[in-house]
Formats: sequence, C-alpha cells, structure tokens
Amino acid sequence: MPCKFCHRDNKNLVIKEYNYWTLELCYNQAYLGRCLVILKRHAEDFFDITKDEAKELFEISKSTRDALVKIFKPDLFNYGSLGNFIKHVHLHIIPRYSKPRLFDGIKFVDAKWGDFYYPYDKNFKTPDKILTNIISKIQEDINESKKYIA
Repeated sequence: MPCKFCHRDNKNLVIKEYNYWTLELCYNQAYLGRCLVILKRHAEDFFDITKDEAKELFEISKSTRDALVKIFKPDLFNYGSLGNFIKHVHLHIIPRYSKPRLFDGIKFVDAKWGDFYYPYDKNFKTPDKILTNIISKIQEDINESKKYIA
C-alpha cells in the first residue's frame, strides 16, 4: 500500500514548504490550529532523520507554536508522532484550549481539555473558507517572523 504522505494529491492545506519538511494544516480542526510537519522524504522511524532535518524540524515547530500562540492563544500544546496509521515521519502540533475560541464566526471547543487529545471528533467539519483563513493567518505570522528559518 502506497504511503499517504509520499503520494498526496491534495496540497491545498500546505502552509509552507521548507527544505526537508512541509508544514500543513490538519483538515480536521477539532483543535483550532492543529498542524502537521511532514518529512519530504520517506522514513518510518523518527530516529532515522538527519541532523539537518532534526534542526529544521525544531525550528519549524517552534515558529509554528509561536504563531499559534499569537493568533489563537492556546493554553498549552500537545505534540504527537506515533506512526500508527501513517508510517511516515511526521509531527502533530496540537494547540489545547481551556475555554472555547471563536474564529471567523465558528466556535471551537476543546472537548478533551484536561485529558489526552485522542480520540477526538473525527466528524468535525470546518468550512473550506475557514481552513483557508486559518492557513493565511499562520502564513502571515510565520512570514513576518524573520528570526526563524526561511
């Protein structure tokens, strides 16, 4: 079975391409601002990434976290890299919220606050226009901040 991340057709959720990684918004926004950082080459074990890939991952994750803090003001973050369903190195950046957040007229509620983020509402639907607006906000902030990688 082909790797879902190596053979993606739909790239409309891409926030930014980097040298080794792609930053993407998760389609399911049960956690407002949830992102994925996906390795551009195929590797299945996190400890098989190179020093350069690791350095860039850390910088991308930090700049993404900083952007999400500025834009949505989450109370904390969860980070996940399990590889159970998609055996391709990637990192989930999951903002967590103690209280609901309103964005573009939609109320986002962290129903699992104070608990493990999974399982979450897999049927949560966010209109495409809102997904595009979330992506734009994150892109703006990341592109404004020159203290991290290009």
